[in-house]
Amino acid sequence: MKNPRWQGIFPAVTTKFHADESIDAEGTARHIDFQIRNGIHGLVTCGSLGEASTLTLEEKLQVAKIALDASKGRVPVLANVSETSTREALRYIAGANEIGVDGFMVMPSVIYVADAREAMLNVRTMAEAARKPLMIYNNPVAYRVDLKPEHMAELADCEWLVAIKESTDNIRRITDLRNTVGDRYQLFLGVDDLAYEGLALGCDGLLAGVGCAFPRETVALYDLMKAGEFAEALKLYQWMTPMLHLDVSTKLVQNLKLIDAIVGVGTEHMRRPRLPLIGAEREFVEGIVKKALATRPAKYQSVA
Repeated sequence: MKNPRWQGIFPAVTTKFHADESIDAEGTARHIDFQIRNGIHGLVTCGSLGEASTLTLEEKLQVAKIALDASKGRVPVLANVSETSTREALRYIAGANEIGVDGFMVMPSVIYVADAREAMLNVRTMAEAARKPLMIYNNPVAYRVDLKPEHMAELADCEWLVAIKESTDNIRRITDLRNTVGDRYQLFLGVDDLAYEGLALGCDGLLAGVGCAFPRETVALYDLMKAGEFAEALKLYQWMTPMLHLDVSTKLVQNLKLIDAIVGVGTEHMRRPRLPLIGAEREFVEGIVKKALATRPAKYQSVA
């Protein structure tokens, strides 16, 4: 199998809902098209930001199909696999393969805190079932399961594993991964407010959250870093950083959907138990986003 060499900006897209919590297919498709037209390089459906934990397996397949239809082959569409058992993960992978997703992002384990032996076997089992390119999503901060560089080296013989989304919140991990596995995997940084640092250390791309509302600006940050224009990239990153902090929160869905609504590229509708922000929390986010919009760099501005 030829490594697809995924790189660039892959938003973890939000799932759009109507006020009654049903999936807003048209709104989801429109938002994906907006991001593609503004230069993103790929996308991932139904991750944490996409409210996967509130969706049925069939609904997650529905969202993946919406993304495939909206992308029309312009960018790779990856389906996130975050089922609570290997059995359900394989059922989801089979359904996603049937509708033609380009690849998968897989969680080593969710809810159950698997050890490395269990997590690695889970990844291998999903990879063999998928037989399509996979990105491993490593997030010990949120999910308490950590596949370390030595584990990624052990998994390197699995041909379907092509990329890692690293979200340890420890930027040292990127260099440790490179020193351990070299260029065996494409490395994506999954923590919004470490984007500059990750790209400076040689990451191949970003799994972006705030990039859902500001895709062109996020792509510009990536392009500037890859071109070695670090000073210009730093100015853009410093402008974005107050918003990027909002992705690193237990209320990232509420925060980022409020950003979408303020920017005019989505609504705040979400599934309970999540509720839209109120009071001081809401005012805090609104203040950050309104300041960002007032100082937005015109030459990098996303086009509606």
